Amino acid sequence: MSAKRYTEEFKIEAVKQVSERGHPVAEVAARLGVTSHSLYQWIKRYSLPEVEREAVKDHQAEIRRLTIGSRR
Repeated sequence: MSAKRYTEEFKIEAVKQVSERGHPVAEVAARLGVTSHSLYQWIKRYSLPEVEREAVKDHQAEIRRLTIGSRR
């Protein structure tokens, strides 16, 4: 069974419910049908400004590329 994928917009809206509207993580996660762990990960990622998120994403992609290249 594969993990369910959520759109970036869905994740950002979920984070806003916690960070801007003050709803508890457990409540938002239960209402949206996601795990609290996933929501905490989204909060960690989407609390950064978009420019910083892109820089982190690029950095992680480079690390993956280098790691996979070193296995060959």
